[in-house]
Amino acid sequence: MTSDTKKQKVLILGAGVCGLYAALTALRNGLNVTIIEKQPQVGGLATGHQRGENYYDMGVHMLHAFDKEIFKDISSIMGQDRIEVPLDARIRWHHNTYKYPLCFRDLIKEMPLGTLLRGVAGLLFAEFKRGIISSEPANAEEALIAFYGKPLYRFFFENFTHKYWGIHPRDISAEFIKRKMPRLSAVDFIRKSVFSLFPKKVITTESSLDQETLHYSQKGAYLMVKRLADEVRRLGGEIELEAEITTININELCLEYFNTKQEAVTLKPDAILSTIPINSLVSLCPQAPSHVAEAAREIRYKPIAVYGLLINKTKAMDGLYTYFRNRIFHRVGEPKNAGMVIRPSSATLLIVETTCEVGDDKWNAEAELKQRVIDDLQEEGICDAEDIIEWHTFRNAHGYPVYAKGYEQPLEVVLEWMGQHPLLISTGRQGGFTYPTMHKAMRMGADSMNTLTRLIDGK
Repeated sequence: MTSDTKKQKVLILGAGVCGLYAALTALRNGLNVTIIEKQPQVGGLATGHQRGENYYDMGVHMLHAFDKEIFKDISSIMGQDRIEVPLDARIRWHHNTYKYPLCFRDLIKEMPLGTLLRGVAGLLFAEFKRGIISSEPANAEEALIAFYGKPLYRFFFENFTHKYWGIHPRDISAEFIKRKMPRLSAVDFIRKSVFSLFPKKVITTESSLDQETLHYSQKGAYLMVKRLADEVRRLGGEIELEAEITTININELCLEYFNTKQEAVTLKPDAILSTIPINSLVSLCPQAPSHVAEAAREIRYKPIAVYGLLINKTKAMDGLYTYFRNRIFHRVGEPKNAGMVIRPSSATLLIVETTCEVGDDKWNAEAELKQRVIDDLQEEGICDAEDIIEWHTFRNAHGYPVYAKGYEQPLEVVLEWMGQHPLLISTGRQGGFTYPTMHKAMRMGADSMNTLTRLIDGK
């Protein structure tokens, strides 16, 4: 590890959970750390926005305990403020509510008999075909059909995927399905369908997920990231909020930004760890060759708009959150059901999530869009217009990496160029262009910082 006499300087771009945990790792490794964050608060997508006495999460963000080292660390930092919450996710499908992930016994209950038989036959055929023909799917549509068969793809996946991403599955990379969708064999499908007749005798994958425990706080996700930031500061790290980076000289490892007082600041660290969107990182580097800059412009993120509603009801929904297939929103969470304290106590709070494009009706959340959201909430029996006490809109232009067909090539160009500059690492959800949970994002930050520490020590 780096000795105290050296105290090399590391800059971290972005104060989400990845950047914050990377900062803790750097400080424990004996490095000086400054985090540069564009927003007025820490947390990134895992933050919470305070409005009045309440905190509004930027979506559903809770900690898993799968990474034992990180969980122990966060538990120590959180202390008694950590709340254990049994996973209780739902999905609304065909006018009924089911546990999520959707069990196949629920799926087959809602299928017309003819569709069910075709689905099973299609799944068996897909399994047989996969066993005798080895071929790589050209896109997400082909991957879904290869995994589930054409009838199930048409019935369940095609329209929802198209609606969610604004891209038809045939225009999404097959890699997305490989990373995000579990492989389901015909044998698994039939076994689960049969075993669902004896739910007390067989433990399936779905039942183990039902028993999963999540970790939260009375102020939502924000308290966790705030405590992480407090620990960074306690150990001597600096966090610059509302800081606008203007340029990064990647050859000389020099960064310029405006601080919250609009003063120009120049820093020359020993290493930089970036968690900001990878295309934004390239745009800040004037030394990037033209073909790299062009490739970075082809890398896309799906924007999100989140509507935080304070509702004049003690409770609006069952469970922690529910997915919706045929509404203008795709997920609604009720943090009070996870232990968040709401003021007044007679009210509850809804987190209504949508994917969108910058500047469209969901992003702008004007009167007509709000009415559509209210109408859908009312039709679902969640709340009426007169129940809404407050409405707050939160936005992020880089919500989800978009694995559009062909995304791999421009991403590879950017990563190859960055590989020529080993003291600048891009990681995390946006920086690594991937889909980690909170604990995996923290692990990515820690691992990347350990790599930088070794490189600095070897200079």
